[in-house]
Amino acid sequence: MRFLPRTRTVLSSCLLAALLLGGCSSPGDEPAGPDAAGGGPSAGSTGSSEASVPYDVVPLLEPSRKYFGAAVEGSPHSMKGIDAYTEMVGKQPNLIEYYAAWGDGFDATGVRNAWAEGALTLMSWEPFDTPLADIAAGESDAYTKEYATAVRELNLPVVISFADEFNGHWEKWGTEHTTPEEYVAAWRRVHDTFVDVGASNVIWAWSPNIVNPVSEVELEPYYPGDGYVDWIGLIGYWTLEEDGAFDSVFGPTRDQVRAFTGKPMLLLETAAMAGERRREDVRSLFEGVTADDDMLGFVWFNHKKRADWRLEASPLALEEFRRLAADDRFGFDVRKP
Repeated sequence: MRFLPRTRTVLSSCLLAALLLGGCSSPGDEPAGPDAAGGGPSAGSTGSSEASVPYDVVPLLEPSRKYFGAAVEGSPHSMKGIDAYTEMVGKQPNLIEYYAAWGDGFDATGVRNAWAEGALTLMSWEPFDTPLADIAAGESDAYTKEYATAVRELNLPVVISFADEFNGHWEKWGTEHTTPEEYVAAWRRVHDTFVDVGASNVIWAWSPNIVNPVSEVELEPYYPGDGYVDWIGLIGYWTLEEDGAFDSVFGPTRDQVRAFTGKPMLLLETAAMAGERRREDVRSLFEGVTADDDMLGFVWFNHKKRADWRLEASPLALEEFRRLAADDRFGFDVRKP
């Protein structure tokens, strides 16, 4: 396995050959692509030289407007939940997060469903039952290659957040079970398998939990390197036990990360605890993301797990969320970034 970082700004030899000679895919390779509005081949094209060119995700890495994301039960494999969420908040999410266990197959249907409504899919890939040391040693190479090949053949952009919240002791791949060296080696091995099969249509999000509850854990030793990461995906929630200012929730993590990388940031998973303060916390969320040019947007975790993070649980906060979501700086059709 090659541990060679990928640079987005340099065309791979395969892509260059595709542009000059008409494609690198083998006979019978007929991946579906995004529609023409998204800058890629049409979804119905098969066997063409255009279809062999990987989708160019560069325009999606730092768009001029903010991502307006949501994690909703059952989505995007079924879009019913997202459609209801859209009606509730008054705006269509353009980044839809779902959770997949290591060993699951690739949900191409869900990615297509999201894309059809102008949304990018973000997959949180969680290795619950496979030690990262085993992944780093290559024991999952066959599975990873099969998965990466399916992603490449679909040829729509996908965000992958692998083994997130790694700096927390509560995860099976967290600090009590995995060393920083094992984490980095596993990340690079997974990433490079995707590179090897030509799946450059992936945006890679490295996603620590905010450092507030685990301040003793340094993040830099877990960082795979700029050649392996596109986004920094921060995971953090507003809780009633803490100061609700945006900088209090995310500032310490942002400042620590900025000491070793300048990659753009996304609030990959966030919400505010239900209660009287939620309306104020929602305001802090929008104001904080708007004020930071390096902050790409956010994903609201609209689930009832451990606490009721659903917006509908707090009517006044929902009203405030709906008002702020109307800001044109949030949301855009990802097929036309």
